Amino acid sequence: MQKALQQMNLQLPLVLSDIMGETGQLIIRAIVAGERDPLKLAQLRNPNCKSSADEIAKALTGTWQAEHLFALKQLLELVDFYTQQLADCDAELERRFAAVKPRWDAPAELPKLPKVKPDSHSKNQPAYNARAELFRITGVDLVALKGISASLAQTIISEVGTDMSRFPTEKHFCSWLGLTPHHEISGGKVLRNHTLKTDNGSTAPHVSRRPSVPASGHLCHAQRQYLRRLLPAQDRATRSNASLGGHRSQNRPHRLSSAQRQDALSRQRG
Repeated sequence: MQKALQQMNLQLPLVLSDIMGETGQLIIRAIVAGERDPLKLAQLRNPNCKSSADEIAKALTGTWQAEHLFALKQLLELVDFYTQQLADCDAELERRFAAVKPRWDAPAELPKLPKVKPDSHSKNQPAYNARAELFRITGVDLVALKGISASLAQTIISEVGTDMSRFPTEKHFCSWLGLTPHHEISGGKVLRNHTLKTDNGSTAPHVSRRPSVPASGHLCHAQRQYLRRLLPAQDRATRSNASLGGHRSQNRPHRLSSAQRQDALSRQRG
């Protein structure tokens, strides 16, 4: 859809962070309906939109070629079709959840969770209240865990179930998920560290490679403090000197690799 707009020299993605947001959809649907006046199209902006009406009008000044308008119309119809398909899937999942015999009674309203970052939102979350349904089945608010969204918790429960007795410890579960780091060591030196591929046929490991890291990609405060404690004392002193005006390029502190961080977090959970 962005390509069709750019081929008509309509720079809508430059003034809107998401062309499928409220403002973007109103403008695109008006273009498909036959509106060509940039000023009238710019008036469809949401009042909370950061770009002004003049900026949007300038971005919508372009050529209106019939072949690209036709392509834009077809792409919009595809978006509507897949959106309806996703809504049907959510309705079927909600019906399946309702058919599951509850093991615990979920409260009328679960406590609100803090956002990972200000003004964060996700369009891929289930349309129904998956968090309450999962609580009703498991008796635990899985979504309250750092880095576990409703979609991810739903995927893991659908693959693993609620009976965790097949895993003697949490380390066995992490190994089954493919999260346990594998170190190749020769002569006391780590040559390579990575996670092993799993052959259990589950889709959950591919979705939950880093379940302890929030969706924003940043570690929480407790995890950062734990990883800092893993640094040698000399590296910590070097980092302190660098922060006081030293030359960090000469004494660069040791940084943990991704696999080392996962190993450290696995030991923390164990």
